[in-house]
Amino acid sequence: MDVEIRHEDSQALEQVPKPITPGPEMEALERFFPDVIWVGSIQAGGMGPGSPEMVARGRGTHELIQDGRWIVGTYEQDQFLADGSFVLRWQLHWVAGWAPEAGGYVATMADNYGHADVYAGRIEGDRLIFESPTDRPVRLRFIWDASDPIAILWRNEMAMGEGTWFLIEEYRMTPQPLVTG
Repeated sequence: MDVEIRHEDSQALEQVPKPITPGPEMEALERFFPDVIWVGSIQAGGMGPGSPEMVARGRGTHELIQDGRWIVGTYEQDQFLADGSFVLRWQLHWVAGWAPEAGGYVATMADNYGHADVYAGRIEGDRLIFESPTDRPVRLRFIWDASDPIAILWRNEMAMGEGTWFLIEEYRMTPQPLVTG
């Protein structure tokens, strides 16, 4: 369908904001999000008062959306008691990227417990850190340490308000080769 654009229309089109072009911030972020499998542990009390220590095995896949402006992660983790008894399957959906209006990295998450939140992030050398807002009574901090290219170390920490951070869970994530075909 051919549409004739008048001169005044082309001037108006120039005033319409265009989508951002991904830049070096997204290139820096991508290294923290290869497809992975992991194994690790959840601390006693990490899932609430009285919850037992658990072992967990999980997997995560990632894709770029909106021409590389956001990274979407889909995660699933099976959790077990020390004797190997299955406890539960946890699932999470994560979207992270550079938000120019925030002047930093932003992520959203939603999981099968009904949790949903927004996190602010930053890269410090080989570490990526996302934290929930400071005004929350319970805060979370997620840390990816990619200093070893064959194993990303991941931690989930919690603080009560402005209190001290304590470990909930930690994992050794092993990047998986890209499957094509």
